[in-house]
Amino acid sequence: MMMASAQEQGLKLLGAASGVSPYVIRAQMALGIKGLTYDYLPEDPRCKSDLLLASNPVHKKLPVLIHGSRPVCESLIILEYLDDAFPGNGVSILPTDPYHRVVARFWATYVDNKLFPSCIGILKTRKPQERADKVEETLSSLGLLEAALAECSIEEEAEALFFGGGSLGLLDIALGCYLPWIEAIGCLASMPPFLDATRTPKLAAWAERFRAAEPIWGLLPEADKVEKYISTVLYPKWKAALTAPETN
Repeated sequence: MMMASAQEQGLKLLGAASGVSPYVIRAQMALGIKGLTYDYLPEDPRCKSDLLLASNPVHKKLPVLIHGSRPVCESLIILEYLDDAFPGNGVSILPTDPYHRVVARFWATYVDNKLFPSCIGILKTRKPQERADKVEETLSSLGLLEAALAECSIEEEAEALFFGGGSLGLLDIALGCYLPWIEAIGCLASMPPFLDATRTPKLAAWAERFRAAEPIWGLLPEADKVEKYISTVLYPKWKAALTAPETN
C-alpha cells in the first residue's frame, strides 16, 4: 500500500523536543504501526506555543495530534482515534472483539494510573520505607501484567508474541513506551532490572521482541538519555516542589 504524504493526510503531531516523553513516543508508535506519515512539531513544554494552547486549552499538555484542523489530545485517545480514522492502514491497534477491546483498555489505563506512578515514585522519595513500598507496588504491577500476557497465550492457544497476539496492539504500545523509563529508574535507584527473566520471564521476552519490532526500534530512546532527563529536569522540579512554601 502506497503511503500518502503528510500533507495529503493532514497529520501533525505536537510533541516534546526532549525526545523522551513516553506519551509522545506512544503516539509516534501508533502512527508508525498504521503506516501514516506526519509532520512533527517539537514543543518546549516550558514555553507553550499558541498552537498548543489553542489545540489543548484544557490540559495544555503534549502530545496533540492535529488531523486537518481538528486536534486530538491524550495519548491513549490518539491511539484509538488513529485506529478508527484510518482502518485501512496497517494493522488494527485495538482488538476487534468487544470484550478483548475493553480488557486492553483496562490494562492500558492500569499501566498509566498504577504501574508508572509507582515506578517513578521510587525516585520521588528519600524515605526508605516509602521507597520500599513503591518498589513492591511496581513489582506487583509487573507481576499482574505477566499474568495478563500469559492469559493472552491461553486466548491465542499458542505462545503470544505480544499482548495484541501476533501483532502489536494497544497494551503493547501503552506499556512499551515506558520501557526506557523503567530501565532508567532502576539504574538511578541502584536496583537490579525490574523486568527479570526469572521473576517475569514472559514480560522480559516480550520486552526484547517489542524493542526489535518495526517501527518501535527507532523510536525508543536509550535509557541513559532518560536518566539524564530525570537528573537534569525532573529532580530539580521535584526538589522545588518539596521546598515550596505552603499557601493558604
